[in-house]
Amino acid sequence: MSEESSQIQIRKEKLEKIRSLGIDPFPYSFSPSHNVSTVKEKAEALLESETEISLAGRLMAVRGKGKTMFGHISDQHDRLQIYVRKDQIGEKLYELLGLCDIGDYLGATGVLMYTKTGELTLRVRHVELLSKSMRPLPITKVREVDGKKEFFDEVADKEFRYRRRYVDLALNEKVASVFRKRTLIIQTIRQYLIENAFLEVETPTLQSIYGGANATPFQTHHKALGIDFFLRISNELYLKRLVGGGFDRVFEFVKNFRNEGIDRTHNPEFSALEFYQAYADYTDMAKHCEQIWEKCALAIHGSTQFEYQGTMIDVKSPWQKITMLDALERIGGIPFTTLHDQEVQQLLVEKGWELDGEFTRGRALAKIFEETCETKLIQPTFIVDYPQESTPLCKTHREHPQLVERFEAYINSWEIANAYSELNDPIEQRRLLEEQTQRGRGGEAETHPYDEDFIRAMEYGMPPMGGIGLGIDRMVMLLTDQSNIRDVILFPTMRPE
Repeated sequence: MSEESSQIQIRKEKLEKIRSLGIDPFPYSFSPSHNVSTVKEKAEALLESETEISLAGRLMAVRGKGKTMFGHISDQHDRLQIYVRKDQIGEKLYELLGLCDIGDYLGATGVLMYTKTGELTLRVRHVELLSKSMRPLPITKVREVDGKKEFFDEVADKEFRYRRRYVDLALNEKVASVFRKRTLIIQTIRQYLIENAFLEVETPTLQSIYGGANATPFQTHHKALGIDFFLRISNELYLKRLVGGGFDRVFEFVKNFRNEGIDRTHNPEFSALEFYQAYADYTDMAKHCEQIWEKCALAIHGSTQFEYQGTMIDVKSPWQKITMLDALERIGGIPFTTLHDQEVQQLLVEKGWELDGEFTRGRALAKIFEETCETKLIQPTFIVDYPQESTPLCKTHREHPQLVERFEAYINSWEIANAYSELNDPIEQRRLLEEQTQRGRGGEAETHPYDEDFIRAMEYGMPPMGGIGLGIDRMVMLLTDQSNIRDVILFPTMRPE
């Protein structure tokens, strides 16, 4: 029998002893009067008034000698010491505490006090078992240094932590803090968009025709309808339909699904935000992007400056803006505009930068930029004015017809946003989507499928608009100093055990 199995068996035996005392180890409810955070905030007033308070939380430490016992209860990832005397709670409840283990949930009622060492403590007058844990936690140790808690002997097995996030969260306040900040980031963005008159909407996850991005979808089958569906790779085409339907400003936080590899910045299921604004263009989207990042940095750090993996980032607007062609020459050191097609093809071969499908100058430009420039874009930068072949959903550049009005925003060499002056000409849109279909037949692995209903929506009339998509997971990574996307997703995609 493994050590864990042995521990489980011991806890089962304790469970039966608790029941033999006439105590339900899994009661229905408990009504705490305070939480640990509030108790700490109002400690002096509660001490002075000797107010009786009740707390509920997980038992995270326990030590006892004779007729007294100390422990720590964790509530919302904050801890408070408890002090229990047998003569105050009675023999039966004291025996109950002796049958409790680290990981059990307790309800404790009493008054506050300070110990001789100056630690705020709840002197317990009554205790209840709220849930008996059957499996032992891999408990970490905690020490205080200069008034701050430090954790050591932490669970180092990343696989364990990702698969059993509930354990990871229970043990590690730092991990819990990351996800609280994630929620704050999303709330900050939502508040900004609402203040700017955007309407939050919902669009389908199951789509009969996927679209809105160059990506490989997941496919599933609907039995009742007898047809295949795709998990969305983007919500773009549905949000544009809504703008055409009269909602001038719309946004949606979505889960997108792309059948791609997993690495430290990619997860097949990821969170994104897209929003669209009628009568705007990609320059308006750039301003929104800057303001959203500023507000989120201020919410998390109180400043537009923050450190990521040892590098100081400053998201204060205005961000650097550079065209893709200029970036390739200034950052990549390649004077692309002076190269003939044959020279460009030769460069691709020499460097081993392969294009799937047929060669076009625009696709080569995007590929060479990706290989030579992206890793050097550390501070917030808008790369603007992409080749036409990069997307079929974007307006032609008003001054350079071989380009489109598109930007991608970069921080720490990562793409963190993608925006267009959105195409709203149904004739041109039909032509470009048909061309994408042909390019897919020509060997390109990821192209936009043809969507007749989207064209029809555009034919009814669609206003000019700007649209943008932002990656939420990478945003959280940057603002919370996490190096792996799995550390900002509560339940990342994993191979089955």
